[in-house]
Amino acid sequence: MRTRFIVLSFFLLYLVTIVPGHAADSPESDVIVEHMAVKLVRGITNIATCVVELPKQTYLTIKEDGASGTVIGPLKGIGMMVYRALMGASETILFLVPQPGYYDPMIDPDYVWKGWSVQHTAGSK
Repeated sequence: MRTRFIVLSFFLLYLVTIVPGHAADSPESDVIVEHMAVKLVRGITNIATCVVELPKQTYLTIKEDGASGTVIGPLKGIGMMVYRALMGASETILFLVPQPGYYDPMIDPDYVWKGWSVQHTAGSK
């Protein structure tokens, strides 16, 4: 009988002290719903605008590599178009799931209209 009392006391102490602290760390439900909505809209937008990857990659490749970019750029554009469409479909279907990260974008840049400048790395021209 005394053991039950001790266990019950520790359980109540746990509920009073520990559980409210964990609840304060979790985000509010309206913030979660907002992140879900952003992920859904981002996915639908990436599906709808994936065709813009063709001129984007062509432009960037020509700007970076010159004349050879006229052949390589459209090929990169087709690949990125398919990739952006698949990532958009994944985000649209899985918008309720907080992955990757905490509703972070699955592709970088998160929208096709971002990243139209050539990024020079240490190994490039």
